[in-house]
Amino acid sequence: MPTWQQLRDLKLSEYTDAADGWGKVSNRANTAKDRVDNEMLARIRDSQKGAAATAAVADLGRLSRNYQYLHTECGLIRTALNSLASELTAPQKKLRQALEDAENLKFTVQPDGSVEYPTTVPIPMAPGKGSTNPARNLPLLPTLTVKDPAAPDPHKAKAEDIAARIAAAVREASEIDGRFASVLRKLKATPGLDITDAMLVDAAADTRAVQQAAGKYLDDDKIPKGKSPAENKKWWNALTQEQREEYATLYPASIGALNGIPATVRDDANRMVLAETRAQVQIERDKLAASEPPKGNVYVEGRSVRADWRAWDEKRAALDAQLKGMNAIQDRFDRTGHVQRPGERPLPEAYLLGFDIKGNGHAIVANGNPDTADHTNVYVPGLTSRLEIIDEDLPRSETLWGASDAMADGRSVSTITWLGYDAPQSLLDAPRSSFANNGGPLLNSFVDGLRTTHEGDPTHLTVQGHSYGSTVVGSACRQGTLRADDIFVVGSPGMQYGHADDLDVPSGHVWAGKTWDDLVPGVGGPKHGGLHNELPADSGDPNMVIVTPDDEEFGAHRISTEGSSGHSGYWDPGTPSLLNQARVTVGKYDKVTLDD
Repeated sequence: MPTWQQLRDLKLSEYTDAADGWGKVSNRANTAKDRVDNEMLARIRDSQKGAAATAAVADLGRLSRNYQYLHTECGLIRTALNSLASELTAPQKKLRQALEDAENLKFTVQPDGSVEYPTTVPIPMAPGKGSTNPARNLPLLPTLTVKDPAAPDPHKAKAEDIAARIAAAVREASEIDGRFASVLRKLKATPGLDITDAMLVDAAADTRAVQQAAGKYLDDDKIPKGKSPAENKKWWNALTQEQREEYATLYPASIGALNGIPATVRDDANRMVLAETRAQVQIERDKLAASEPPKGNVYVEGRSVRADWRAWDEKRAALDAQLKGMNAIQDRFDRTGHVQRPGERPLPEAYLLGFDIKGNGHAIVANGNPDTADHTNVYVPGLTSRLEIIDEDLPRSETLWGASDAMADGRSVSTITWLGYDAPQSLLDAPRSSFANNGGPLLNSFVDGLRTTHEGDPTHLTVQGHSYGSTVVGSACRQGTLRADDIFVVGSPGMQYGHADDLDVPSGHVWAGKTWDDLVPGVGGPKHGGLHNELPADSGDPNMVIVTPDDEEFGAHRISTEGSSGHSGYWDPGTPSLLNQARVTVGKYDKVTLDD
């Protein structure tokens, strides 16, 4: 336990100065990680082949993990030290006030914390000074005076009050010191160059420990919840740069999911969440593999009848699905700088704008920084979309980026895969509108966030829905305001609207495509299509029909999809379907080829 003298003389600026130093190391590590990922690794992957290049990529990948780990752990040390200094301010202030009161009363504070005071009128056989007993929890009996034996000595009560305040301040400081000492002792790495899965899991535990210790300094409750992107931005802008960095380090999942704050901040936070989550899932998978129960020899419809093995296998499949999706996101990071096709520029840096493994899992991945892009396309995937198969959706946005960038006349483009909602996972669920109705407001908030954080002139923003994703886009318009310039849908089963002019974009800015053999619009139309008057209302006999966006009555521009086939062929390289998506994305409407 510290002494009152130590608490009095404590220079809290030494803690904050040390925190600044750890913060600089954290920021430099993050900058170095970005350089390794987006410059060094990208160039080697794109220009070098062979065993030497493979070894170099492995070494740089390890270096990147080291920098990411340093960024997090040094950031936690910075936050812990700042929080320690902040919390010790209160007991130090209480102690110094008590010492000042003692000095003003001519009392003497002893080294053990007791307080010596002059008695008002000494009683017979008593000295002229009294003293408190720091070892006692209860107040001493009052010192009586000769003048009035029934009245307590006021100096004694004041002295006891001062002694009690000194003891309370020291106890409070001791509790704070012990709490943070325990946390800071854990913030260290084992020797070696490799950042293992166990170390990343330990880093997540370190974050939780600092959260508990620093709750009074940085409270998760202060992070906006359920607010608009504009309100989130206002909160973020009111913080100091140091506070922003500390919130991002201490609550990465909350900050990474917050619409209305910069893409670079969300990306840094979500990448750490991804790394720690992937490590945790991998460790669970490895443990599970070592505990497989006997499968048994009796099967029904190809499945073991042993319930314990079936439960084990279901858990294994769930973990494998999560790992598959997380590895796909990491693979996208690794493709930064890769040239997809001759004549195209290398893929830009990726930004992870959302990530979690709740339910079927969610991820929002941008090609290029949407905060600075001149043209932005937000792609909403449809039926069966989930984290496990995000490797099917990410290449679509990448392919669209390449085609759009090639015709953008030097202006910047960002294409985003928005798996930010729970999509229906089966044909039985596909007719239900609840998935779209739940996802619509989430899409509106995300797009609002893109508008809120964009720098410079407003970006030209296209929201694009495939399959059931187009129903989500329509529901977003119906439940709020979708702040898009263009809406582009392909393979749509319906948008809950009967006419394009009812959507949240200017007239003439709705685009729809359907391949010749895509059955989804016909099958889904009765459930998700909109009612449309086939005849004018003043004809006396309006005939209400259900339409999907590819129907002429809907009023969208029906693009050419010649050469594409099936429900997922809209992104085939070089096809009119892909090129038309790119033309709308960059605003070259006069170049769009329409279906005859």
